[in-house]
Amino acid sequence: MSKYLVIQTAFIGDVILATPVLEQIKKHLPAAQIDILVRKGNEKLLQNHPFINQVIVWNKQENKYRELLRLIKTIRKEQYYAVINIQRFGATGLLTSLSGAKLKLGFRKNPFSLFFTHRFKHEIDNGKHEVERNLSLLTPLFIPTSQKPVLYPSESDFQYVEAYKKNDYICIAPTSVWFTKQFPAEQWCAFINQLPEDLQVYLLGGPDDQAACAQIEKESSHKKIDNLAGKLGFLQTTALLKGAAMNYVNDSAPMHMASAINAPTTAVYCSTIPAFGFGPLAETANIVETLENLDCRPCGLHGYKNCPKGHFNCAKQIASNQLLEKLKDRA
Repeated sequence: MSKYLVIQTAFIGDVILATPVLEQIKKHLPAAQIDILVRKGNEKLLQNHPFINQVIVWNKQENKYRELLRLIKTIRKEQYYAVINIQRFGATGLLTSLSGAKLKLGFRKNPFSLFFTHRFKHEIDNGKHEVERNLSLLTPLFIPTSQKPVLYPSESDFQYVEAYKKNDYICIAPTSVWFTKQFPAEQWCAFINQLPEDLQVYLLGGPDDQAACAQIEKESSHKKIDNLAGKLGFLQTTALLKGAAMNYVNDSAPMHMASAINAPTTAVYCSTIPAFGFGPLAETANIVETLENLDCRPCGLHGYKNCPKGHFNCAKQIASNQLLEKLKDRA
């Protein structure tokens, strides 16, 4: 049995966008044993995944380089046939180069790609989605077909959130790690206050988002709004997204969770743009962005902690009715 290792040690959304690689390996090489390496915390995304033999965890927060040496030994011991490195930074390139695998597949942008057996371009603004860029790494193994991200909430995850699904509802994930990717709280409130009175609103996020969501809940006049930030795990959140009339998200991880469960999505883009290739992939997927042609947008690939121009017009020029109209077809 051939063994394959997929490496993606970046953030939550990046791991979700790596799942098509797992799906395609299993589809084309059904006898393959597939392992994946992720950063500590993200392993919870992959619970219940039917195609993964082993999730290897890298704790980057404590003794990062001692852990790196441990991982090199662990990976070499596994004797992988192929290592597919989706991450483009040096540490994972070193892991790949020293893996002992027959095939070492990765992007040219990785500083250690000179030591890979196969190197591929990673181009932003080339019309391709990040999923397509990731799948291109598999071409030395087989010709990959189109594939969306997939997560696997368990039956218990769906049962856990069943109590929240008694009435028609929407989900809003209002935060982002980056300020300029985040639709402003006051504009979320303005939108929420115009929603139908009978529509339940759930605010979603991790433990670090509790305060921001609590502030939106407090400042909103809508009577049916609940702050669930920090109360649901990754896969429970994904299960809740599945039943929503609409899921409103920023250009951030919850957008990719919705794609991975094929849940209706409205993605609000502020400083970034869908052309970067990280947009929603659900069958029902909407993009909301400023209607003005701003010469400063996009200002960067990942966003900033403050608007470089000081006005944040890419977010402030988005009107509530642009979000509201995505609910027109609500049953």
